[in-house]
Amino acid sequence: MKAMQVTKQNFDEVIQQDRLTLIEFSAPWCVYCQRIAPAMQQVMEENADRVAFGEINIDDDPELMERWQVELVPTILLFRGGKHLETLAVPQSKDVIDALIGKYLDQQSEEANRHVYDTIILGGGPAGYTAALYAVRAGLDTLVIEKMGAGGQMTSTMQIDNYPGFEDGIDGVTLGMKMQAGAQRFGAKTMLAEVVSVKLDGAVKEVVTGKETLLARTVIIATGANHKHLGVEGETELVGRGVGYCAACDGMFYKGKTVAVVGGGNSAAADAMTLARIAKKVYIIHRRDTLRATKIYHDPLMQAQNIEFQWNSAVAELLHEDNLTGVRLRDTVTGETRDLPVDGLFVSIGRAPATALFAGQVTLDAAGYIVADETTQTNLPGVFAVGDVRTKALRQIVTAAADGAVAAHFAEEYLAGAGKPVA
Repeated sequence: MKAMQVTKQNFDEVIQQDRLTLIEFSAPWCVYCQRIAPAMQQVMEENADRVAFGEINIDDDPELMERWQVELVPTILLFRGGKHLETLAVPQSKDVIDALIGKYLDQQSEEANRHVYDTIILGGGPAGYTAALYAVRAGLDTLVIEKMGAGGQMTSTMQIDNYPGFEDGIDGVTLGMKMQAGAQRFGAKTMLAEVVSVKLDGAVKEVVTGKETLLARTVIIATGANHKHLGVEGETELVGRGVGYCAACDGMFYKGKTVAVVGGGNSAAADAMTLARIAKKVYIIHRRDTLRATKIYHDPLMQAQNIEFQWNSAVAELLHEDNLTGVRLRDTVTGETRDLPVDGLFVSIGRAPATALFAGQVTLDAAGYIVADETTQTNLPGVFAVGDVRTKALRQIVTAAADGAVAAHFAEEYLAGAGKPVA
């Protein structure tokens, strides 16, 4: 099933339908749109007889984007009988979309599924889907729960050159989909849902989503990490109005404009290079006088004609009216401040582990990462942590994939020791 193509010529006719009508604003260059596409497809299939679905390419119809004040993609607008019911910008999971539709369809939550899986994997990034591939090939009844789409953090990367087997590189969305397809080829199941709570002690663990409670004998945590925020006043309110965290996702909004990237690591360097191909001017704001990024980034950044460094600088204040107009920088050596006019600010200062769900159950280190050694086993029997979410020296796609294989192996051993026959 495909969504109907909506344009400014047929828009008003489409939204006049008596049944609920969902319109998605998207763009072909939007990485986040590609990542959420599997969730949208599943939503369409589940609601085909009750909801009409339409899609607008903002590149073809910018007038509709301005008319409905859409500032980010993907953005969902809900209509019935010509009346605008609600707007949802950048949905973070399929559950969020389900909840939006359910509010107007008066859907009832499904009854809990009492099936007990051998393993439930929380997260569909490289660690999660590698674990799924190895687990299902070992004969384990395997479910991957992913809130949006395959790939995790790497879907925001346009070019991956350090994962073996792709001599010309590969984009993160494609690699994520290939990993998912490989696991599903052998029978791994995928559920697009957001986990709201877990109970990880005992022989049978509980994983609660927005719709149901799922049971498993082992759980592999592959929830990754999220972007860190600056912590500056007004930052949250300005997201989508000048502040962003993914240059590959939102960079096209700043075509021909002036932007800044905060950070000095590999992610900041990659974001700056992406933006340099789009924006008129790119500033790199770094609190030190040298980059932490690996050497391969240094020469391209230094040679780019439209990139300028703001060394020994930290963002002290966001300058704005309705949208961001600039940043106030504080010199980390002298303490002096100065204003830097920019249209957009991309924050790339690292990530924080997504472990809030597990606090008080699995042991976390001082930085919030799950304590698990090279076996990936946590302090709880039958619970494993893989990828960026666990304590480790190097967080890369290839090390995440390695973790997934290790976790599946030890999950298989655990189940065999617990009396569960495995193939």
